[in-house]
Amino acid sequence: MDFCIYDSRLPVFKEPFGAVPAQSSVRFAVHLPKHILVRQVDFVLKSDGETEQRFPMSLTDCDMHCNRYTLTLSFPVPQLCFYYFCITEDDGNIYTVHADDSMRASTSTMCSKCWQLTVYDKKMQRPSCLGNGIMYQIFPDRFCNSGTVKTNVPSDRLIRSDWGNLPVYLPNEKGEITNSDYFGGDLQGITQHLPYLQKLGVTCLYLNPIFEAHSNHRYNTADYLKIDPLLGTEEDFSTLCSEAKKVGISVILDGVFSHTGSDSLYFNRNGRYGENTGAYRDPTSRYREWYSFRHYPDDYESWWGFLTLPNVQETHPDYMDFICNPQHGVLAKWLSLGASGFRLDVADELPDAFLDRIYQTVKTFGCDKIVLGEVWEDASNKISYGNRRRYLLGKQLDSVMNYPFRNAVLSYIRNGNAEEFLTNVISIVENYPPPAMNSMMNPLSTHDTPRAITMLVAEPMDNKDRQWQAEHHYLSLEDYQKGQTLLKLASVLQYFLPGIPCLYYGDEAGLSGYADPFNRCCYPWGYENQELIDWFSSLGQLRLSLAFLNSALFLPLVVDSDLCCYLRQEKQQSLLVAVNRSDHDHTLCVPTEFLQAKIHTLVGSFENGTLKGKSAVVMVREKRNSNESI
Repeated sequence: MDFCIYDSRLPVFKEPFGAVPAQSSVRFAVHLPKHILVRQVDFVLKSDGETEQRFPMSLTDCDMHCNRYTLTLSFPVPQLCFYYFCITEDDGNIYTVHADDSMRASTSTMCSKCWQLTVYDKKMQRPSCLGNGIMYQIFPDRFCNSGTVKTNVPSDRLIRSDWGNLPVYLPNEKGEITNSDYFGGDLQGITQHLPYLQKLGVTCLYLNPIFEAHSNHRYNTADYLKIDPLLGTEEDFSTLCSEAKKVGISVILDGVFSHTGSDSLYFNRNGRYGENTGAYRDPTSRYREWYSFRHYPDDYESWWGFLTLPNVQETHPDYMDFICNPQHGVLAKWLSLGASGFRLDVADELPDAFLDRIYQTVKTFGCDKIVLGEVWEDASNKISYGNRRRYLLGKQLDSVMNYPFRNAVLSYIRNGNAEEFLTNVISIVENYPPPAMNSMMNPLSTHDTPRAITMLVAEPMDNKDRQWQAEHHYLSLEDYQKGQTLLKLASVLQYFLPGIPCLYYGDEAGLSGYADPFNRCCYPWGYENQELIDWFSSLGQLRLSLAFLNSALFLPLVVDSDLCCYLRQEKQQSLLVAVNRSDHDHTLCVPTEFLQAKIHTLVGSFENGTLKGKSAVVMVREKRNSNESI
């Protein structure tokens, strides 16, 4: 029998809501029916590797139906805590009270989940380089070719002259996927289109790897200290950063530090950098100790077994200094040239000590600089390689890529489970420190996932091969038109959730595609979907104008199988988002304070309280006087 009433998401039971800064106090309260004779109620606190602590709760209030037991605790240092309750009745029966899937109390033996409390460093803050607008992710080879003549380009690269066609996707005659065809997108091409990015409301530009590497994706770094010759020069990079800054756009780079390329200055398996240099060819090389050889030179640790990506030992003193030295390390060089931070590839494969050093180095260049991590799950309680990670407790990552939100948005819009969507959102909102939550990179598509429009309407990929993906790359006209509408609905949710919306280049122009390399096609200059571009521009400009969203509360409002509605609320302003993903009309009971609010963004139709099928509305309301509440 479930007799304990507790819900960690309601202030009557826990205050304040969600994560708390260190050195602050939290009040917990449980309600028990009056007919139950209770000897003792204990709050049980757990931390990884620590002995459970029990704190007796006090009877503090009674009404006709319930007795209220409360406890206030202070948490002096950043830590990740888990808790549950233990109730002892007068007859000696003992009940443990854990959380069910909705994080409400249950004494069922089937429920063993603990509630989570994230205690974070009180000095954490949202890096200002993110701005008030959106992030825009660019896969550099496929955004824009400026036509500038490049020098020192390796001769083994296939330079394409057919911009817009599919990338090479089949293995070569040796059965290898080499990723060696290039369309020639470059840094100058990005600079040329800064006015376009400004129109979209971009305030932060995230570039996939730009360092010298011998593949078009450039995740197999060859030289951390050089720009890839097809992308341009250091001067081109500095110009991009300085010109972007003039229009309120920062630039962050992809940091790929868990492995290098085998065809690199450091490993040099192919001999490109000399016959007797690099860890593979010279056992006395400075770089030899960066790598883990089981049997020198051919048997070595590599990233997920790919021999072209030898793993590095990130905590080796020489490697750590090479990357993190604040005067002459890799991070320092690119920050000095204008970068505003780094997105860390496979952050969950990087040791804590290495992440700590990266964070320290980046922050020496200013608290406005950012360190984002690639983490696919809830990063607040992530376990990797047997260790509980502390990414978001302070002094390690500012925030992470937010794949849970992406999955929740796309699943709801395609399949129609608004309750599941809001549950997934509120779970992250509850677990993440507000500075990290408000810095989350919220994409619908990335270079590692199928394009959003494809996810919303196309046949599921289900591990189908590249030939099948190529044959189904282009959507039918009917599917494309449906996908365009669904993409608008999804973007309404995305742009007004906590965090910073991230637009993957070309989504706004109508690009489709399944997995790599089909999700990395060229931006369709001259063939853009202008309706979508206008849509994303208006959406981005609205987001840019609402600075209060950088710290606003998230409040679920209405939910059923098809209708989703939530509020974002700050002291002086509030915003209402409502999406009807079904084909049927829904009545939307708008709170009275929004009856005179301005409708800024609309998909479909909203009239007389009826939100038509496949429609969405965004309403913004400002507080009118000091005595008016929101």
